[in-house]
Amino acid sequence: MDIARLTVFCGSSPGADPRHVTTATALGAALAKRGIGLVYGGGHVGLMGAVADGALAAGGEVIGVMTEALVAREIAHTGLSQLEVTATMHERKARMADLGDGFTMLPGGFGTLDELFEALTWTQLGVHDKPCSMLDPTGYFDPLLAFADRAVEQRFVRPEHRALLLVAREVDELLALLAAWQPTHGDKWLDRPKR
Repeated sequence: MDIARLTVFCGSSPGADPRHVTTATALGAALAKRGIGLVYGGGHVGLMGAVADGALAAGGEVIGVMTEALVAREIAHTGLSQLEVTATMHERKARMADLGDGFTMLPGGFGTLDELFEALTWTQLGVHDKPCSMLDPTGYFDPLLAFADRAVEQRFVRPEHRALLLVAREVDELLALLAAWQPTHGDKWLDRPKR
């Protein structure tokens, strides 16, 4: 799949493991070197700041999308190619989805999970045909992936929908998975009653 811009969801904190910042910076740089623009949450703090700085230092395009309330708290990155300001979080997420050709999640908290799983649900339902992925060299998301497998076992998620979530441990592996991704279409519902 041709990805001109990648939307990256990640924490506004650096996390406890310094490898998270290293990975975020490396992802930003790798995107820039391949001519892929970065779309992200617009902050200068935590992993958000690291991925943006990595891309900017390598000469990449970086578009931040942030709410008015967060800009007012002075956490917006001031060196971006472009900063779009939205009124609400719903508008922010929709704009980030519109601007990107695919999605990647780095470590983060509730907001990060919310963003990726909304995008993944939209792929599952056919709202868009964009790949959803996570870059996790440290195993941070392993319990989450075990839960996703459990959801399949318990027949809440189809195996083919579980497979929509691409997982990579290295930046190059991630970019290869995204480039090779092909959209699939199928029925979301398991055990749908017959009418």
